[in-house]
Amino acid sequence: MRRERCTPRPDWQAKCEAVGFTFHSEDGAYWDESACYVFSADEVDVLEAATEELHERCLEAVDRVVSAGDFERFRIPDHAVGLVADSWRRAEPSLFGRFDFSWDGIGDPKMLEYNADTPTSLVEAAVVQWYWLQDTHPDRDQFNSLHEKLVERWRAMHLPHGVTLACTMQNDEDADNLQYLLDTALQAGLDARVIDVEAIGWQAPAPGGIDASGNVRAPAHGTAGRFVDLDGRPIEALFKLYPWEWMLREAFGPLIPGCGTAFIEPPWKMLLSNKAILPVLWELFPGHPNLLPASFEAGGLPGDGGGWASSHVKKPLYSREGANVSIRSDDGDHQAGGSYGAEGYIYQAYAPLPRFDGRYPVIGSWIVGDRAAGMGIREDASPITRNSSRFIPHWFD
Repeated sequence: MRRERCTPRPDWQAKCEAVGFTFHSEDGAYWDESACYVFSADEVDVLEAATEELHERCLEAVDRVVSAGDFERFRIPDHAVGLVADSWRRAEPSLFGRFDFSWDGIGDPKMLEYNADTPTSLVEAAVVQWYWLQDTHPDRDQFNSLHEKLVERWRAMHLPHGVTLACTMQNDEDADNLQYLLDTALQAGLDARVIDVEAIGWQAPAPGGIDASGNVRAPAHGTAGRFVDLDGRPIEALFKLYPWEWMLREAFGPLIPGCGTAFIEPPWKMLLSNKAILPVLWELFPGHPNLLPASFEAGGLPGDGGGWASSHVKKPLYSREGANVSIRSDDGDHQAGGSYGAEGYIYQAYAPLPRFDGRYPVIGSWIVGDRAAGMGIREDASPITRNSSRFIPHWFD
């Protein structure tokens, strides 16, 4: 693994926009092809194997949590506990997720977290860096089968009534990711459409009563009502690029159980997108080569001298884009601001990100269904990866 300087294509902005990638210059520069990362085929094999291994361990952890009823440590609202458990027991299908690794090509990749509910950076990982490769290194390969696997996965999910895809459309990044996923669903042959999450409506059940023959008339759609689109059609399946923890706090959140809508990602993914899964994984699989020691307790990580580890990372249970993450290490302390942390924190052993040319890369390794599907790399001048961190393309021999 190494970082190489590159000459950007003179028309790179237009080429990005031609494939639906509009936020390439967010915060000044998000997509950055002045450099790339290079891997060997063996290193790609290591990442692929680690991704599928951790996916299996995560599924096992969800099963243990549901079987034990261990929802308190995840701060799952009471009205959602049954929703999560029933979703897992029904084996509701998942589309995708993204593991974030710290790795320099030596030893074992270390899992930092699992973006299991609303992973983004999909357009740049699946499409933009692939076209960059064709233009700049056409004789090289890339760890990237995302597009083909997404189309295959949509077909395998058995959605006879199609799927509605929703996000906050005013957010350019979310909107671009959603439009790309719409394209993959359409290529899979699904009846698919997009809606702003704020435009989703609620259709209360029609009242029951006695019909003209004196028979009891049941309420329409059972007793819970239905979520509907702008045309008043019931939403049978909803892909939502909108976090579960936000949905459950909405006014209509308590109405989700029993509403009849199949959600993608399914409710059981709440457990994996929550940082509480990190200490749970370590409890279940202590010493796993791809896991870092993690604890719910301050002082719960053993140091070399038997006491509290001097180097560690404090993460909110719910946090996105590095918000409210703090690092304490022998090389100095780092802290990111934000509005998360009310639900509590976990503590994770510090695995320093590798440093190349003064930049710290995080490898995002994608899982689609149950199969590893590619990677994208974000790098920052700080050891904390943020919303403003840049996306850097890659290739391998």
